Amino acid sequence: MDTFVIDPANTAWVLLSAALVLLMTPALALFYGGMVRSKSVLNMMLMSFSALGVVGVVYLLWGYSMSFGSDVGGLVGNPLQLFGVANLADGDPSDLMAGHGVPAYAFLAFQATFAIITVALLSGAVADRLRFSAWLLLTLVWSTLVYFPLVHMVWGGGLLSGAGPIGHLATPMDFAGGSVVEIGAGVAGLVLAVVLGARKGFGKDPMRPHNLPFTMLGAGLLWFGWLGFNAGSAGAADHQAAIAWVNTTAAACTGLLGWLVVERVRDGKATSLGAVSGAVAGLVAATPSSGYVAPPGALVLGLVAGMLGAGAVGLKFRLGYDDSLDLVAVHLVGGLVGTIGIGLFATGPDLLDGARRGLFYGGGLAQLGAQTALALAALAFSAVVTAAIALALRRVMALRVPAEHEIGGVDLALHGETAYEGIASGRLASGA
Repeated sequence: MDTFVIDPANTAWVLLSAALVLLMTPALALFYGGMVRSKSVLNMMLMSFSALGVVGVVYLLWGYSMSFGSDVGGLVGNPLQLFGVANLADGDPSDLMAGHGVPAYAFLAFQATFAIITVALLSGAVADRLRFSAWLLLTLVWSTLVYFPLVHMVWGGGLLSGAGPIGHLATPMDFAGGSVVEIGAGVAGLVLAVVLGARKGFGKDPMRPHNLPFTMLGAGLLWFGWLGFNAGSAGAADHQAAIAWVNTTAAACTGLLGWLVVERVRDGKATSLGAVSGAVAGLVAATPSSGYVAPPGALVLGLVAGMLGAGAVGLKFRLGYDDSLDLVAVHLVGGLVGTIGIGLFATGPDLLDGARRGLFYGGGLAQLGAQTALALAALAFSAVVTAAIALALRRVMALRVPAEHEIGGVDLALHGETAYEGIASGRLASGA
């Protein structure tokens, strides 16, 4: 192996991007915290912060090795090969950014923040009713059995990479995690919501967000962090990173506008919650595609994600599943739009490693087929394994808080504290 030479500019960019992605988990705590009722805001935020602790430790012990270690059956990396990141050295084959002069520990830091935010996303589907002990165990088991294998299959040379069966169509592309992060977490949230059951009063009692300024601030910080999430995935301070930055913001802008248009036509009013939900849906669509499409494609994908996401919110009421904070409408729908949309909008060799093009750029159906297969395979894997995890956990422990705790508020019942003075009595205690 040639002597590894660190590129200071690229290393600095990846480390800065990792810091931006780490910020996304506290930002998600604000985003989700404002969307729940006042009696459960601390529990909601604590689920994000606890994911930092659990997944941060697990990733260093076996998560990185399961993600990028030597292949085991196309499904997972060898968990013992780099256990505790022992013997990890610059230029290690597990470092997918080594070709840009980025040291292995910088790549590890960047990927660890991805794992943390992905697991934290799940909390949006189980708000107000999941026991905190069950949440902590879920974060450990789900990251181990779903997230790390998905990373390996897509980015680590496994079954969903160009080396797998889909590669016979075309090399599947996922720039920053449309299949790994968004589809994987989105469908897992749906499964968890179904297994856990609806909140008391779902569909009957008002369950309005208690602090929309919190949510808007969280969305702004998510947008800021997402620039590191996507542009940092280039692994270098280069042209592709710049394109990814522009595309990420472009998709967020049209996602915001698309959601507002649907609200205005359907409901007669455009809302602040709709605006930030649309922006996040656009960011989600940009996640897999931002490094592979030109800005016009990003504008279209963001718009479609925002409009379809706004329409999908009502599905939970029609179908009866209580996805508390719309993980399905924002992340699953947006992830599908962005991942499959690459097959339509991928452009030429100035943005890609090779001349892979989408259907609208003269590439035919091959790339579209590969992207669709990638999306559906990730969806099926996460759904099946998450269902197995949830059902197994339900057999060995109580997943839901007692009804009286749910009605009275999980903050006080589970954590012995309240977010606002007076929450323990009177109007706020009723969930207003």
